[in-house]
Amino acid sequence: MFPIDDTVPRRQPAFVVWGLILINGAVFWYQISLTPQEAQALAYRWALVPLRYSDPAWGLAHGLDPNNYLPFLTNTFMHGGWAHIVGNMWTLWLFGSAVEDRLGHGRFLAFYLLSGLAASWTHYLFNAASPIPALGASGAIAGVIAGYALLFPRARIVFLVPVLFLPLFFDLPALVYAVAWYLLQVFQGALGLMRPELGGGIAWWAHAGGFVAGALLMLVLRRWIRVRRYFRDETRLGYGPGGERP
Repeated sequence: MFPIDDTVPRRQPAFVVWGLILINGAVFWYQISLTPQEAQALAYRWALVPLRYSDPAWGLAHGLDPNNYLPFLTNTFMHGGWAHIVGNMWTLWLFGSAVEDRLGHGRFLAFYLLSGLAASWTHYLFNAASPIPALGASGAIAGVIAGYALLFPRARIVFLVPVLFLPLFFDLPALVYAVAWYLLQVFQGALGLMRPELGGGIAWWAHAGGFVAGALLMLVLRRWIRVRRYFRDETRLGYGPGGERP
């Protein structure tokens, strides 16, 4: 099931979303230009390796400074393959452009980065003993999905499901999709804690942490931030300009 479209109108260009996509793309292009050994070294240096911080001696023994906390942010600009980055960047564009349109460029950037940091810290708390680098924008994008669902809970998200060789299309309300998506992350994260071999190498708790952070941030921003007036077609999809239901 892959989201391909929505019903939220945009009134402003999504400069920050495009900038984030370009930065992620440039970093990924650099990653794939490296040899496997160089790429691994880059991942250990700038992706999030929880054991680096929970066991400083281990970090120092592997040439990793445990006092350098930049990887909690820089890991969100790195990806592990083409499917990883394409899926993330498409989702960022689909949901992020509408959220940036409502929040404004600077506020959206702060919202995105804070969601990414919360995702990284959540991953660290649930995987403190892991020596495996975690990387990807998924946690920050999870915050964007939560923010989108709170701004436009009744917007319709169109999904594509390939059935054999035939495409199947259907739509869901944004809030239904977001809640179901979050519960899946928590379920998979809990399953990974009980049976790590079933975790699939995916940072499920980072997704959950980013989602919660995005939801909490948006609960504040939705009520107090005024970027521009609401239009009638937007209000039908969610909440009014003061956070009230229309």
